[in-house]
Amino acid sequence: MKYALIGCGRVAPSHIKAAQLNEIEIVALCDIDYNKAVSFAKEQRLQNVNIYADYKELLEKEELDFVSIATVSGTHGEIATYCAEQGVNFLVEKPMAMSIAEADAIIAAAEKTGVVAGVCHQNRFNIAVQELKRAVDNNRFGKLSHGSIHVRWFRDEGYYKQDDWRGKWALDGGALMNQCIHGIDLLRWIFGDEVESIYGVAKNQYHPYIEAEDIGVAVISFKNGAVATIEGTVNAVDNLEETLCVFGEEGMVRLGGMSANTVDVWQFKKPEQADEDRRFIEERAPNVYGNGHTSLFLDFKNAVSENRMPYIDLYAGKRAVETILAIYKSQKTGEKVALPLENFGTTDMI
Repeated sequence: MKYALIGCGRVAPSHIKAAQLNEIEIVALCDIDYNKAVSFAKEQRLQNVNIYADYKELLEKEELDFVSIATVSGTHGEIATYCAEQGVNFLVEKPMAMSIAEADAIIAAAEKTGVVAGVCHQNRFNIAVQELKRAVDNNRFGKLSHGSIHVRWFRDEGYYKQDDWRGKWALDGGALMNQCIHGIDLLRWIFGDEVESIYGVAKNQYHPYIEAEDIGVAVISFKNGAVATIEGTVNAVDNLEETLCVFGEEGMVRLGGMSANTVDVWQFKKPEQADEDRRFIEERAPNVYGNGHTSLFLDFKNAVSENRMPYIDLYAGKRAVETILAIYKSQKTGEKVALPLENFGTTDMI
């Protein structure tokens, strides 16, 4: 299976490693900084790969089974839509888009041409997360009461000064859209996706050199009656945790670690024999991206071969973006925001 990576930045090594572990042939790299792509190929010890500075030229000249898009967040929508229009299967990094309209355009283009398209919310493949989802689906919690996601990480001025797009409304968003979107995706997915309303606050406390927020908090009301809270920040003095909590009438679970990759609490009123092993899940990961890209790429490879939708599709990507945009809109208006959200994007915060 022939594959190309578009964007050779911070998350790119995770894509290359995932492709290699799944025996996917890497035929090309693309980055608007041609020399950066050349250097990246050397760092990753990639041989016989073609290098491009223009993704449109890449798609024109290469015969590909799929591409992954790991460029600046604000360019995801444009590139993903173009890939769909050209009939090229694609995986796009989070966030899939910066506005509802952009997300809808990607979905419409993909559905029109019938391409296989997905979004990199790789933490869904965490062992601990999969066990939690299975428990929810098997109704082990009974009626869900409430839950929370806490993403408490650290990003300093040096991080934001690496690239001039970081922290800009048009190209990035803030802590919620960049760092916390994976946890927000998990929260909404675990609680059944259907949201009634969101009330949120987003502020910039310590990072005056960026446009967007460094702390965001919100309350989500789900249509199934459950409620949940979000706390996402880069204001911790070090990367502390990504913690997901679920409380139901029959049990409670807390996932922790740096990216919801460990089980801190696993307790049910009616224990199962396997629960003892679940209490000790601790999936080691080299960084905050976790190990999920490998499983993500395997599923996507199989989806292309089988001509089916991937495990994490474009609608999942849109729901994560929609949740964050609703928090932004609530901050802007000072009011509770009803979902589904229409016609709002990060640039509305400028």
